[in-house]
Parts: sequence; structure tokens; C-alpha cells
Amino acid sequence: MARICELTGRGPRKGSIIWRSGKPKKQGGIGTHITAITKRRFLPNLQRVKAVVDGEVRYVRVSTRALKKGLITKPAKRTWKPAEAKA
Repeated sequence: MARICELTGRGPRKGSIIWRSGKPKKQGGIGTHITAITKRRFLPNLQRVKAVVDGEVRYVRVSTRALKKGLITKPAKRTWKPAEAKA
């Protein structure tokens, strides 16, 4: 399943992990040095949320950034109560 927001199209970004060794000059060393760089991915924070899409309620995978901006409309709460058993 693609990790892409259905509203904004936000997907994974590329980045890297930088390994350093040595003691910083501030702490009395001779400085830090980069020993390795490995690739990594920054994944968007996706949430599965009920939303009204084209007049019908369905689940969508949306980033939290889109949720905070208020880009989705949540469905109204259900108000029905189950029928009481007549015995």
C-alpha cells in the first residue's frame, strides 16, 4: 500500500543518517568526523479517518497535517438507538 496522503499527495521523502565519531571541540576534543552516511526515508504521519467524500462516508488515509488544516469534513455522529427487545 502506498504511503501517500489521499488529499495532499504528500508521500515519503529521502534523507540520510549521518554517523559521526570523535569528541566535539567544545568539549575538549579535536572535532567530530563523519564516518558513514546511509540512506533513509521520512514517512508521512498517515491516519485512517472516516470522511465525507462526494456525499458518502468512507475511510481515507490522510496526513495529520491535512487533518490539522481542516481539509476533511467528518461525518455527523449517529443518533439512532438500538430497538429494545419486546418480551
